[in-house]
Amino acid sequence: MKAPALTTQIFIGLALGILVGWQWPHIGMASAPGADIFLHLIKTIIAPLVFSTLVVGIAGGHGHGDLDNSSGAFSVGRVGLKCLIYFEVITTFALAVGLLVVNICQPGAGIDLSVLNSGEAQELLAKKPSAGDLITHIFPTSVIDSMARGDVLQIVVFTIIFALGVKAARATQIVDLCQSLAEVMFKYTGYVMKVAPIGVACAMASTVGKHGLLVLFSLGKLVGTLYLALFIFITCVLLPVALVAKVPLKRFAAAVKEPFLIAFSTTSSEAALPKALQNMEALGVPRPIVSFVLPLGYTFNLDGTTLYLSLAAVFVAQAAGVHMSIEKQILMMLTLMLTSKGVAAVPRASLVILAGTLATFDLPLAGVALILGVDTLMDMARTSVNVLGNCLASVVVARWEGVFTDKTETVVSEPATVTAA
Repeated sequence: MKAPALTTQIFIGLALGILVGWQWPHIGMASAPGADIFLHLIKTIIAPLVFSTLVVGIAGGHGHGDLDNSSGAFSVGRVGLKCLIYFEVITTFALAVGLLVVNICQPGAGIDLSVLNSGEAQELLAKKPSAGDLITHIFPTSVIDSMARGDVLQIVVFTIIFALGVKAARATQIVDLCQSLAEVMFKYTGYVMKVAPIGVACAMASTVGKHGLLVLFSLGKLVGTLYLALFIFITCVLLPVALVAKVPLKRFAAAVKEPFLIAFSTTSSEAALPKALQNMEALGVPRPIVSFVLPLGYTFNLDGTTLYLSLAAVFVAQAAGVHMSIEKQILMMLTLMLTSKGVAAVPRASLVILAGTLATFDLPLAGVALILGVDTLMDMARTSVNVLGNCLASVVVARWEGVFTDKTETVVSEPATVTAA
């Protein structure tokens, strides 16, 4: 008998995990190490895979999939600028959708914050980095330390500079080594993905066993509002972008469903990155583009997280009975547009940024304590949308560069007429 497809196996793992966590919560919580082992294996992939694919893409020349006929420096600068423009536009739409939906649905109305303790939120606020810290954080003091911590942005910054040096020195041996390393890491990814359904089942069993299914109903309106806002964002923003960029929707959906499900069940974008890299390349995005855009998007294109932040902040204001004028909400949106770019730099990042935003606008930090009870359920949704948005970004940038190869076609798409540099 032929084994079920990986997506089917992941769905089965999701269902079994929910069932075990619901019926036997002690067993569910005891299965947490299984999810941790899977995540640990995934983290061993990220640094060598990002490093090797980026070096080959930037320094490799035509035999290794260079971005175009220009020098590596020019290619990286142009593609990087296009990425940042695209990321900023899309995350602005995400913030706007969050504000619109939360103002219409009013999920915070009628909630009493006076009985909640803001102690944990104060601890989160103490971790909020300054603007200078966020900028400094981009540049690693040790790439070994960055790789050990899995800091994707620092790895990308080091690798870009390193690859430009390799290209300038014409060090073809290093390029060949990285090419071999990339191929090995993709094989390694395939082996690790074989245990993904088990990791997903353990993650879901642990989550449901710890929080229970009833947690969904305690703040059901907030959770429902977030899921509705994310659905609207996907259908009214990401889908039109995909249509304009002529993304092959059926094949894109098939390619993104496994990374999406892994991110949803583990609440970890990192867990989905290796499979997303592999699937987007198979879809037709050149390896240099996908290995550059996806890791960069983990810091600058967190669509689900930025939408969640705008929605959660206004929710707290509604729960506290604080009226926020349109002007103040727009100011908050602009603030989040900047501060959300530092989400990847700190642990429990979205809650840290939320606590800082509440403090900036004199909103009660006790609201964070309220959100903590259902944060896992909301984290599942926003993380999976982050992955979906970044996968789409890689295809859009490849189309913009004129290098996306639709596997159903025999020719490479013509370069876009829009220029960014």
